[in-house]
Amino acid sequence: MNRRLLLTALALLAAAGLTVAAWLWRPGPPPPGLEAGAGPVRPIATAHYRCDGGRTIDAAFYAGADTASPEPGAPPAPGGRVHLEFSDGRAPTLHQTISADGARYSDGDPSVVASEALVFWAKGNGALVLEHNVPNSYTGCVRVADDPGGLPRVFASGSGGFSIRYPTGWTVDSAYRYTALGPGRAIAGVSFTVPSSLAASTNLSAGSYLSVEDIPGSDPCTADRFLGEGGRSRMDTVEGTEYSIAHRTEAAVGNRYGETVYAIPGTSPCMAVRTFIHWTVLENYPPGAVRAFDEKGLIDRFDAMRRTLVVAR
Repeated sequence: MNRRLLLTALALLAAAGLTVAAWLWRPGPPPPGLEAGAGPVRPIATAHYRCDGGRTIDAAFYAGADTASPEPGAPPAPGGRVHLEFSDGRAPTLHQTISADGARYSDGDPSVVASEALVFWAKGNGALVLEHNVPNSYTGCVRVADDPGGLPRVFASGSGGFSIRYPTGWTVDSAYRYTALGPGRAIAGVSFTVPSSLAASTNLSAGSYLSVEDIPGSDPCTADRFLGEGGRSRMDTVEGTEYSIAHRTEAAVGNRYGETVYAIPGTSPCMAVRTFIHWTVLENYPPGAVRAFDEKGLIDRFDAMRRTLVVAR
């Protein structure tokens, strides 16, 4: 009898535990327009976009069953949706429409003239927002990579077609030019220069930097185009991304310079990430006056920044 009571009590406790667990792990309410029957409540993907003027868009993409078209031979209507959160406070949910390029979402019917007040069009790593069929507040939108740690700041360029993360305290120069190739061969880009605090009391020059650059034309998009003579490129796949890579080291009286270029084949204009490190030889200083800079730590930081580069085009 006591054994039967004990088993009954244990069964009741287990049932109560399952009920509590189910309540604690219940899914939160879906965004408006994605209630039960309208689509799944869990997004299949999310993305954060930075647009011109510092505006932002957070997008959550949801899958859904396609709907057969009533027109014979016409493709089915996609059933996906996207929930957007604009930095101006708007938070619409749009339904997916047929598109030959990218994923297009709308609040209306593209087959009905003037029925669409808002269209969100995700193309690769970029996004286009149309309000009453014209770009308005949100232009030049580029997806931003997640912060891997230590890279809280974001630089995004709609005209340049890229975004990248960088550390606090680094100096951004959007008017940067690489001029070492000689007259008439300057390469435009954006540079991110190390802070003076990183170079203080070491033999690292505060002029060391990472830059994102591009050269008109795309064939071939190789790293040696960014280094000129003395820079031989090789193809390599680094963490899933294919690069054309070239490295060069130079020496002057008491100074050393190291450059590495990661060009991205297939981009047009040809885009590359350059790391430039300038340091002085320790023999220039009295013993103990400065210490050797942390070369591995700096290269690791450059690599972390490079991995957050998102190319929209």
